[in-house]
Amino acid sequence: MTFEEIKSKITEYQADGKKLFTTSSFQSHSIVLLHILSRINKSIPVVFINTGYHFPETVEFRDQVKDAFGLTNVIDLRPDVPKFMQRDSEGRLLFTSDPDHCCYLNKTQPVDALLLRHDVWINGVRGDQSAVRKAMKVEQPAPHDTIRFHPMLDWNAKMIYQYQKEYDLPKHPLESNGFLSIGCEPCTRKVDPEMMEREARWYGMNKTECGLHTDLVSK
Repeated sequence: MTFEEIKSKITEYQADGKKLFTTSSFQSHSIVLLHILSRINKSIPVVFINTGYHFPETVEFRDQVKDAFGLTNVIDLRPDVPKFMQRDSEGRLLFTSDPDHCCYLNKTQPVDALLLRHDVWINGVRGDQSAVRKAMKVEQPAPHDTIRFHPMLDWNAKMIYQYQKEYDLPKHPLESNGFLSIGCEPCTRKVDPEMMEREARWYGMNKTECGLHTDLVSK
């Protein structure tokens, strides 16, 4: 979608009285959507899913982007289940033994609750990121009678780079160290030359998604 198409769709949602929000991981490639939204309406809620496991650089970059783009409604979304309860039967934190459940408690469950209070989730997934995302549609039903809106679905890495260059957008400080897909620190590694972008997440596990884009989609 072009900027004008995204703007038109968001204006349509707002004219219908729908409550919007977006989520952002505040990686270099994900702030393109935030910049686009800041050009349309700086007050749209921007939700940072603060799992408590993020790199300190990510939290600092979130604040930098917020100020640079003039975003007025950046929200930290934290899990309801405290970390001392996020352990397996042997006392190990769940990211070491059950990363799917760790993602559920820290990401999926909090966002599911957020959907109860909103109508449209503006989401920056791109079809070139994974097979799961490639199969998505621009508008897709989500739980609790909400809509997932994917304005970046037909964008690719080259288009992201061109937009970043055109608007001189800041880059996540860890990107220069080889981190291209950045999530929680325990489950993120540097990208090797032969790896796809998201293969650096949950490396060595049979896992490519955290659940936000698999569980929070109406079947």
